[in-house]
Amino acid sequence: MNKINKKNIRSSLGFTLVELLIVVAILGILSAVGIISYNGYISGTKKKTVINVMQQITLAQTEEYSNSNSYITSGCGDSINSALFADSDVVPSIKEVGYEICIEPDDDVDYKIVAKSGECTLTLPRIGRFDDPC
Repeated sequence: MNKINKKNIRSSLGFTLVELLIVVAILGILSAVGIISYNGYISGTKKKTVINVMQQITLAQTEEYSNSNSYITSGCGDSINSALFADSDVVPSIKEVGYEICIEPDDDVDYKIVAKSGECTLTLPRIGRFDDPC
């Protein structure tokens, strides 16, 4: 009777290698799904940040037009800051999220705001309708 009790105690003290491998595999699958979801969340947040800055530039352009009766029709990054935001460093902070924002001429008097990041290009013309192929 003594032998039976010792065998039962020894067999219930730990986990088998198969059980540990199954747990590690499940944790790996869950972490992979979590990383993919997190990366999608981050890229969406970066895109929304750039869209907000582009809308700020549009508002600043409206103010510029009311002051000087013309729009700023060219420039990128620092030149946009100095012309529209009194060097408040609004646009270079966008470089941290991986976009470069420029104002480009559109026809003779209009402008469009273009944000580029790799293969993704967001465009906001003066009339305010986004072109978002990303």
